[in-house]
Amino acid sequence: MSHEKVVVVGVDGSEASLVAVDWAVAEARRTGWRLHIVCAYALPSFTAASLDGGYAALDDTAIQQGAQAVVDEAVARCDGSGLVVTSALETGDPAGVLVDLSREAHLVVVGTRGGGGFTDRLLGTVSSALPAHAHCPTVVVPLVGGRSFTPVQRIVVGVDGSDSARVALRRAVEEAALWDAELTAVAAVPIATGAGAMAWLPAAVDREEVLADVREGLGVAVASAVGERQVRVRQHALDGNAAALMAEFSTAVELVVVGSRGRGGFAGLLLGSTSQAVLHHAVCPVMVVPARSKDEGLSPVDVPWNKG
Repeated sequence: MSHEKVVVVGVDGSEASLVAVDWAVAEARRTGWRLHIVCAYALPSFTAASLDGGYAALDDTAIQQGAQAVVDEAVARCDGSGLVVTSALETGDPAGVLVDLSREAHLVVVGTRGGGGFTDRLLGTVSSALPAHAHCPTVVVPLVGGRSFTPVQRIVVGVDGSDSARVALRRAVEEAALWDAELTAVAAVPIATGAGAMAWLPAAVDREEVLADVREGLGVAVASAVGERQVRVRQHALDGNAAALMAEFSTAVELVVVGSRGRGGFAGLLLGSTSQAVLHHAVCPVMVVPARSKDEGLSPVDVPWNKG
């Protein structure tokens, strides 16, 4: 599968989606890729009953005009960016439309709350479903008042030894190189007693020995992903819940990167529990990198200066 060098951003007229546009503009300017703005809308599945007992034909003109106004506002927000900006109206389920577009895009960006007015602790259906099914990396940008997420100066990536995590680590390294950002690679192991701890470990396990082994494996994974690139990387092997640690790190960084499935990955197109939890609780943009992107001909960040 060939992925075009384009950042796709979904908009719905909400403040959250406009913040997502701002993030997508910043990323596209760093990569030199085209920016494609999409508003997808679905027509009501019923027809309105007329006064005489018949059924009135549904005129979607007003709906289409509203969607076009949303796109026009987002396009105007990109004025002066110097980017090639294209846009489109699409009919259909917004999550399904964006998943289809992800088959040929390098990156898809959405906000965390749509026009339906979800509360701060809940994701909208699009930003929840899209990362689980997308064929390219997706970025979910939260609406956090007063906080700017660009330029990206600090990135944290979760590493657990899975194929998904290795793909995510490579992408995180590329993003760090792209932004000249500091990267923190974190491997979390819930050793201590209590909820989430690894009950299968022997009672007499040496906690420091386990962390030392994890730290060694993390070092090997990071060295492989970084290669010859000049990237500043910090490494931490920590005792704790991975999702909770990623959410905590999200308060101090501009981007969290996770894989779409961990070691216990689902056979179907579902997010693992860690990446789902990170999406729900992080307070900075989260990039979810699907493991299958490596099998679909998608390089992490295929920019002119990166051909290695």
